[in-house]
Amino acid sequence: MRDLLSFEPLYQERVWGGRALETILGRRIPAGIPTGESWEIVDRPEAQSTIADGPHAGLTLRALLEREVKGVMGPEWQASRPFPILVKWIDCRERLSLQVHPSAESARRLHGEPKTENWYVARATQGAQLLAGLKPGTGREQFERAIAEDRTEGCVRHFNVAAGDSLLVPAGQIHAIGAGNLILEIQQNSDTTYRVHDWGRVGLDGRPRRLHLAESIESIDWAGSAPELVRSAPTSGVIAKCDAFLIRRVVLDSGERLPIAAGGQPRLLSVVSGNVTASALGRGDSGGSVLGRGSNVLLPYAGEFAFVADVPAILLLTEDFARPGAPRA
Repeated sequence: MRDLLSFEPLYQERVWGGRALETILGRRIPAGIPTGESWEIVDRPEAQSTIADGPHAGLTLRALLEREVKGVMGPEWQASRPFPILVKWIDCRERLSLQVHPSAESARRLHGEPKTENWYVARATQGAQLLAGLKPGTGREQFERAIAEDRTEGCVRHFNVAAGDSLLVPAGQIHAIGAGNLILEIQQNSDTTYRVHDWGRVGLDGRPRRLHLAESIESIDWAGSAPELVRSAPTSGVIAKCDAFLIRRVVLDSGERLPIAAGGQPRLLSVVSGNVTASALGRGDSGGSVLGRGSNVLLPYAGEFAFVADVPAILLLTEDFARPGAPRA
């Protein structure tokens, strides 16, 4: 398995979504509905990425893993194990609910799935914010009282953000994405969310969306560390590191080349600024494909690749999700 793998996006209607995937990323999204998310790479029973082109076009990610798991994920990965990362674009025309995702321990008790995620801000309107982490001095008793008195927002830290900023949100940390953000979210393969507060909003059916107060209280890590926003910078380096994955920011000048050797590990590559020409090496290819802003591709374990910036570009390289000891979803 030496092919660069790109997938058809799966667009998700969300009450808080908008049209930024169309106006900013140039996507063709469903007309007349609020599109809040594009699931770019996913392997779940209810949602499967389909390979967009190349010799494996039309295969789902699950089918590909069942056929060629060693070439895609490496010699230690079992074909029955789901792909461990879910990559999505999130367009927040309105702010998302105040919510929390469970840790592995909480998820076992609550019959959910653990989820740590990272947000990369691709675009932020003036005044856009991220909310993450409880303010100092806010324990369980204080927070439960705030829920009863409808003042939970005041218990959470607020961060003003700009394009290029990044924030790791570990499982158990309360959070919300504010309005005006276009976010690339790289997360554990999970779809478990417990809502604490939804700002009095009604859902697409015109009814208030369900809250999960007991589950949220059970899932919050009351002793968790303070969030650390990674500010935009014109340099390459690690922007997120946790047990489930590591994300590197790679800044390329025009004409600069990023080589990826075969056999180390599978990786995900996301283009968050500019564009690059991608080539699969060792196959006699004479040319390459252009990956524009918004592209997300899977680089299999057995593949060897090179990416050359056509203009100054910023890439995110997600690694360390297929280690033998990496947590399971």
